[in-house]
Amino acid sequence: MLNNINRFLKRVPTWVIYLLGTLPALWLTFQTLTGGIGVDPVRGIEWGLGLWAVRLLIATLCISPLRWAGLNLLRFRRQFGLVAFAYVALHFSAWLTIDMGLRWSQIIPDLYKRWYILIGMSALLLLIPLAATSNNWSIRKLGSLNWNRLHRLAYVATGLAMIHFLMVGKVYTWEVLIYASILVVQLGLRVVRNGPRSLVWA
Repeated sequence: MLNNINRFLKRVPTWVIYLLGTLPALWLTFQTLTGGIGVDPVRGIEWGLGLWAVRLLIATLCISPLRWAGLNLLRFRRQFGLVAFAYVALHFSAWLTIDMGLRWSQIIPDLYKRWYILIGMSALLLLIPLAATSNNWSIRKLGSLNWNRLHRLAYVATGLAMIHFLMVGKVYTWEVLIYASILVVQLGLRVVRNGPRSLVWA
C-alpha cells in the first residue's frame, strides 16, 4: 500500500504544494469578504493565519517520522517549510498592520506587556534564515553538515510557535491539545531514534 502511494508521490510535481498552500489563505479571504469569519474579522484573520502556520510547521517536522514509517514525503519538505513560513509571516503582518495599524507607540509597549508576542516574533526570526537558505545553492555554500545544523532551528521555532499559539488561545480545545501532542510525540521519536543531539546545534 505504502509502496503504491510512494510511487504515486514521485509523479506529483513539488509545485503542487505551493498551489495547495494558497487554499487556506483564499478561504480566509472568502470568509472575510462574505462576513463568515466571525464578529471580529481582525481576530479571525489573525487566528486563521496563525492556526495554519502551526499546522504546516508541525506537518513539515512530521515528514521525517513518516518516512521512517514508510511514507516518503521528503521531496516535498522544502515546499512545506516555505509555505509554513509564509503563513507565519502573514500572521505577523496581519497583527502589525490590520490589528495594530503600524502604530509603533502602541506596538513597542505591547511587546513588554504580552510575552506571547515576543515568543511568536522569536519563532519568526528563527525561521527567516531557514527560509532564506531553503535552496540548493545554500546547501552547496554551507555544506550539508552546517546546513543540517542550521535547519535544526526548525525544532526550536516550531516549539516557540506552539507555545505562542497556546498562550494566545488561552482555552485549550481538543484541536489545540492534539497539535501539541503531535509535536511532542514526533520530537520524542527523533530523540529515541537519533539521540538528544539530533534536536540541537551539535
